[in-house]
Amino acid sequence: MTVVSVDKDVEALSLTVVAEFDADVKRVWRIWEDPRQLERWWGPPTWPATFETHEFTAGGKAAYYMTGPDGTKARGWWQFTTINAPDHLEFDDGFADEQGAPVDELGVTHATVRLEPVGDRTRMTLTSTFESEEQMQKMAEMGMEEGLQEAIGQIDSLLAEPANA
Repeated sequence: MTVVSVDKDVEALSLTVVAEFDADVKRVWRIWEDPRQLERWWGPPTWPATFETHEFTAGGKAAYYMTGPDGTKARGWWQFTTINAPDHLEFDDGFADEQGAPVDELGVTHATVRLEPVGDRTRMTLTSTFESEEQMQKMAEMGMEEGLQEAIGQIDSLLAEPANA
């Protein structure tokens, strides 16, 4: 299985998912950089993502929605804070309304992604940091941990295809 560990640290207000892939760092980087590839794995299989905006630069924004089995759309946004190709990116992450404007009820999380070579494989460490224990609990109740694991579980098949697919 792709995901090798999941660590919830309530004191640090963080959730860290570590996964390993049979691909080099530059190839794994492309699944973040290319919105069409990102759409194929971001979100659990039953809630696929569509990225309407993906400005992959520090200060850039992404806007997306995930479509549920019944057609419901859950919208989100990212604000990229750090892009250091090909091994480190960070972004603020939040929910959005139907027009794509940020909503505050669930706050903002901060995601840090690090890619590192492990032999001929790549280890991806994705850490989400929360504003409060309450926010962390709400996100857990919404299935964030399971959703991330399911989403990341889709990456292997994507990486098995040619890089420009």
